[in-house]
Amino acid sequence: MERRNFIKNSALAMALLSVYKTDVFAQKELLRAYNFKALRNNVGVFTEQGGTIGWLNSSSGYVVVDSQFPASAPHVIDELKKLGEKPFKYLINTHHHSDHTAGNIAFKGLAEKVVAHQNSLVNQKKGAEKANNLDKQLLPDTTFGTGWKAPAGDEKISAYYYGSAHTNGDAVFHFENANIVHVGDLVSNRKYPYIDRENGAHIGNWITALEKIHNQFDNDTMFIYGHSREPEKITGNKADIKAFQNYLQNLLAFVGSEIKAGKSKEDILKATSIPNAPEWQGEGIQRSLTAAYDELKGA
Repeated sequence: MERRNFIKNSALAMALLSVYKTDVFAQKELLRAYNFKALRNNVGVFTEQGGTIGWLNSSSGYVVVDSQFPASAPHVIDELKKLGEKPFKYLINTHHHSDHTAGNIAFKGLAEKVVAHQNSLVNQKKGAEKANNLDKQLLPDTTFGTGWKAPAGDEKISAYYYGSAHTNGDAVFHFENANIVHVGDLVSNRKYPYIDRENGAHIGNWITALEKIHNQFDNDTMFIYGHSREPEKITGNKADIKAFQNYLQNLLAFVGSEIKAGKSKEDILKATSIPNAPEWQGEGIQRSLTAAYDELKGA
């Protein structure tokens, strides 16, 4: 179900810019019509501004994975309510970044539990305190270390944590019967990723995490990605997991070879593509290059 209204979205964009003008995740996510659609077995996705939202319409209530921004979160809530009057059992955060959690506040008094990895809670609270907007957050009240499980009607939800990757608090959430996995920003599909070293990101560990994900799930598994260069490709299969792992491997290999050749960081940052990973395009390559350089140099 897609809504298009230029005037309304223009006003929304201006409001978001005023609130999130210093937020790198909010930029270039404006003026997108929202899209609410089912995938399979009562699991679906929602896109508007920010990271992809996943949702489950179970017999016992709704489950929502990630929440985008305060201006867009009410839209997914409204769409779910159209499917029936049920409780919101769980609001789940894949990690702490504001384009995935700022909309949590829209679920205050609505979500029975807010779930995230324990490091995600620490990072979310730290970021809110730094921005002096802790009062505008709905923080997780249910956290876990290596994993978490919960029933939701006939569906079973399992969470897995693989260590530091995109941040030090990323978890994936598997709707087992539907066989759909929301991987959050552990996959940026053909789009240069944000690598948050300030909050524990580690490219080497990320590569290992993707290998575990690739091996853990089967060929029928559908994956939901936090971001995609092409908006319609926010879901995919194991080939995308392997392709993104390949991007990160080639990123480290390229920057490592440039360092070995005596190139300065300034020269390395002039690169416009990553060798052997031509599918990754667009803006933001310097973020990847900087993170790889700092990690390899132990900065």
